[in-house]
Amino acid sequence: MNKFGKTILILLCVIFTAGRSISIHAAPPTEYEVKTAFINSITKYVEWPSAAAYAASTMRLCVIGHNSFGKALDTLRNKKVSGLVWEIVPVGSETNLKECRVLFIAVSESGNIRQILDGIEGSTVLTIGDTEGYAEQGVMVNFYLEDNMVRIEINIDAARRAGLNISSQLLKLARIVNQHGGVQ
Repeated sequence: MNKFGKTILILLCVIFTAGRSISIHAAPPTEYEVKTAFINSITKYVEWPSAAAYAASTMRLCVIGHNSFGKALDTLRNKKVSGLVWEIVPVGSETNLKECRVLFIAVSESGNIRQILDGIEGSTVLTIGDTEGYAEQGVMVNFYLEDNMVRIEINIDAARRAGLNISSQLLKLARIVNQHGGVQ
């Protein structure tokens, strides 16, 4: 191999080696990407009654109010959780909330929270929100930020009234809240 060929070979080795050591830093996940991942994970730790009247093959997530998730919820579409395929449904006037397996209640609905919860009373819908005070008002799982981290609080009494059983493994990771504003 001539001097020119050796130089090219050395240059290619340097470029290849340098290219392998260059790391590309992905942007950290957004708050709503983290919340989407939490929703997916939380449902794995919730047991619905076997007689729940849902479509057998779907994990229907209904979003009521302004959808702050953007495209984050799209990552769930057609994925399976607990053997069920995610179905994302924006709530409209024709939506029967009792047909949702999971209902995310946006902050824009804070003035309607009592009506929404009364409307699904007696059903086995897991309610989730991300607004201060939602858990105390009867939302089962509520996200909050602490030290720039997404955390969860759970209203066990609300879940029990709906016939849902939340795993002790999930409860260990959450702040437990009761209906009247107390943290347990």
